[in-house]
Amino acid sequence: MHEVCNLRQGCVLNQDFQMVTRINKNRGRIEKRTLMVSSMLNDYLDWPYVAQVFRLEKTIWHPKHKGKTREIVYGLTSLPAEKAGPEKLLSLIRQYWGIEAGLHFRRDVTLHEDATRLTVGKSGHNMAILNNLVIGLCLQLGFQNLAKARRLFCAQPRKALDLILSDVPTL
Repeated sequence: MHEVCNLRQGCVLNQDFQMVTRINKNRGRIEKRTLMVSSMLNDYLDWPYVAQVFRLEKTIWHPKHKGKTREIVYGLTSLPAEKAGPEKLLSLIRQYWGIEAGLHFRRDVTLHEDATRLTVGKSGHNMAILNNLVIGLCLQLGFQNLAKARRLFCAQPRKALDLILSDVPTL
């Protein structure tokens, strides 16, 4: 945190601190991500295999709403700086959230997985497997919108059954 204060005052970062900033335009908004990485805390942390700690600051400008949101995330990784400098680490973090948004969001929001109360035996785990099957089949058929596919199969359950029972999934 001391380094962040120094940086804002125009001071040079300690040599162990590395930083990268990326600005992207995505879905009509401007996203700025600044990642600061260090291994200086490794000796002080009681965390197995920690190699680096990081601070990710995300600022997103929403031109449509004429406002911005700012989020700061702290984390740690077992990847040493030689294997994952700030550029690589920022890329890995973005990939992780791409998976989170792509798979888990679909499972949680569209398939209501978090709302389920299946607690007997392995029923919750089995339901997660079936949800992954549904998502995989829908993606294989070219559905980008899982909610739209779900509505189609709810309205035409025979198509859903044919899809599950066929050797080669087609509509």
